[in-house]
Amino acid sequence: MDRAAADADHMAGRAGSGAPFDTGKLDRLMDEAGLDALVVTSKHNIQYLLGGYRFFFFEVMDALGLSRYLPVFVYARGRVADSFYVGNAMESYERDLGKFWVPNVLTKSWGSIDAARFAVEHLKGLGLDKGRIGVEMAFLPADAYRLIRDSLPDATVSDALFPLERLRAIKTPEELALLRDASDKVVASMLAVIEAHGPGSTKQEMVEALKREENARGLTFEYCLITTGKSHNRAPSPERWKAGEVLSIDSGGNFRGYIGDVCRMGIAGEPDQELQDLLGEVDAIQMAAREPIRAGARGGDIFPPALALLQRSAHKGYTHFTAHGMGMISHEAPRLTGSGFVPYDGYDENRPLEAGMVVSIETTMLHPQRGYIKLEDTVAVTATGCEGFGDAGRGWNRAGKA
Repeated sequence: MDRAAADADHMAGRAGSGAPFDTGKLDRLMDEAGLDALVVTSKHNIQYLLGGYRFFFFEVMDALGLSRYLPVFVYARGRVADSFYVGNAMESYERDLGKFWVPNVLTKSWGSIDAARFAVEHLKGLGLDKGRIGVEMAFLPADAYRLIRDSLPDATVSDALFPLERLRAIKTPEELALLRDASDKVVASMLAVIEAHGPGSTKQEMVEALKREENARGLTFEYCLITTGKSHNRAPSPERWKAGEVLSIDSGGNFRGYIGDVCRMGIAGEPDQELQDLLGEVDAIQMAAREPIRAGARGGDIFPPALALLQRSAHKGYTHFTAHGMGMISHEAPRLTGSGFVPYDGYDENRPLEAGMVVSIETTMLHPQRGYIKLEDTVAVTATGCEGFGDAGRGWNRAGKA
């Protein structure tokens, strides 16, 4: 099936069901995984399945009294009309505003036990008390899991991470636009911070400034890893940026549920020839990794051109390259290698990339004298190649107060 036909099929799967996701694809993935129903509890998958909805009150914090906020989405294979959402009692405000497409919504939960009990009652009502139930093991509290197991002793409960991740693997045009905006906004925020700071600025001050810049652009600030000078320590601290030193800023900003995660370099002054060459080498590795990216290429094809350049480098002993999937979370599908620093198997290493997949490529040089030199880029797979998101500022960006 070509990309246009796939897009049409995907949109038909959404429009025909009333759901904001491809129910046909999810049904196929569940069938392959041997699942009759899903009990979804992670914020990112809840947001995806609800078409972008995330409850504002618990957007940051989950703790509540003696328990925690636990949104639950129940989906039975092939039975869209039986979909069920369990929300906190205060989500009745959102229900009044028409935020939910789900046919069955209950806003009565005040903790994880409440939410799990309501989900179990719904599954029993669907006749799935002996069914094969998929849950998110890494995002299901122990008390909720215990209640589900005790209440459904004849059911089979297993992890549903894989089908839920594959559902999100190919981004829609709307999702790609959000990822492009997220990347552009994070880069613009970084460049604004570099322009407004210079020698004497502390890492902590620059991180706080970055947070303000990202928030002003509509991003939710998530993190910033930052280094100055020779140091490889990336924690915000009172350490000051000195004249002539390099600055590395690696930040993730969330835009409507999608992450912009890039790294850019600054310099307090003018880069000498050695610094020009070092960043040029990092950039060359990054661009070599983009060359094989296109629909139909193996996921693992991204690595050989980049690693070939790296192996010829005089700096190979302290330079590292990796690539991973991006989207609502970092290191999601496609899973391009099983040897990265975040542990998972390389499921997509020998499988074809598909148009709409999004990957992050990153090259890190831990130079013993010049410091932490890194570029991280977000790249979308297209039918004929790839498209970089947030590609501004990939060279040396001069401090504004140098």
